[in-house]
Amino acid sequence: MAPAPPPAASFSPSEVQRRLAAGACWVRRGARLYDLSSFVRHHPGGEQLLRARAGQDISADLDGPPHRHSANARRWLEQYYVGELRGEQQGSMENEPVALEETQKTDPAMEPRFKVVDWDKDLVDWRKPLLWQVGHLGEKYDEWVHQPVTRPIRLFHSDLIEGLSKTVCVPIIWVPLVLYLSWSYYRTFAQGNVRLFTSFTTEYTVAVPKSMFPGLFMLGTFLWSLIEYLIHRFLFHMKPPSDSYYLIMLHFVMHGQHHKAPFDGSRLVFPPVPASLVIGVFYLCMQLILPEAVGGTVFAGGLLGYVLYDMTHYYLHFGSPHKGSYLYSLKAHHVKHHFAHQKSGFGISTKLWDYCFHTLTPEKPHLKTQ
Repeated sequence: MAPAPPPAASFSPSEVQRRLAAGACWVRRGARLYDLSSFVRHHPGGEQLLRARAGQDISADLDGPPHRHSANARRWLEQYYVGELRGEQQGSMENEPVALEETQKTDPAMEPRFKVVDWDKDLVDWRKPLLWQVGHLGEKYDEWVHQPVTRPIRLFHSDLIEGLSKTVCVPIIWVPLVLYLSWSYYRTFAQGNVRLFTSFTTEYTVAVPKSMFPGLFMLGTFLWSLIEYLIHRFLFHMKPPSDSYYLIMLHFVMHGQHHKAPFDGSRLVFPPVPASLVIGVFYLCMQLILPEAVGGTVFAGGLLGYVLYDMTHYYLHFGSPHKGSYLYSLKAHHVKHHFAHQKSGFGISTKLWDYCFHTLTPEKPHLKTQ
């Protein structure tokens, strides 16, 4: 017989008040208490929205309006469970008493498995590297990988390989290369001997003046936004066959790990080593398709687009944009992609291509998620 789980910790209203006074952000759901102090800056609705609800019952906020939170958002909340509120409860723990039994209602939208986060009963052993385990999940993988958790992921046994699988500051690596390529190809344009073929033969060419350099550079940045969308939609969100151990592993290492642990800051973007291989392939393709200076300039603009994409992506997870701003809209768009609508909302740095290809996340109030 399995041992009984340890009893949940309990806190009196005065104990909770002391934590709130010290700056912690505790909320409750009925009698269940949650410490969201480490989550407030990640909250898509903004830090102030959660701070304003510190000490309060958030059951109504979960159900909406304005937003009915998704099953994943409710599951996510349970990872911050700290214990039960005992004795008489108060609406904000400061107002008039409310009987304890009246606040211990079960949320009908909250399935039993949401009530306890038991890592020992997960489909994988979190004490071991995950990459070698996920391939065995088979048909359970797709559901499992889209149930996000708030904990770091380890992929490999080797510390060296594990370190190479993580991301360092992206601009430090790629911005110097963007500057070098831009200066080098601008000088080539300035010499006035760049010519662009107008047919499949070298017989007809047209001179490309240096005034075209900014336009070609911006074209590369714009094209990156499309490439970003296509890769995210058709490669990162492919559904690997349930009977393919290696394709499941490939999906997990490419993108699944990010959906499983969306706030693991070391795994938000492609690590430099594999990214440099992909970037090298793009560079060679541009050199084969276009004259060297033209292709190199477009590539440099695209590389800057990649850097901006990575920085935007990081900010959408860890930043707190002002409500009503463009970045606030992007953050809400991206968080809905993670927590409720994984088959839509593929644009990161822009929603342009989601508009064009009709993959925007639903805007109906009952489908929104914070």
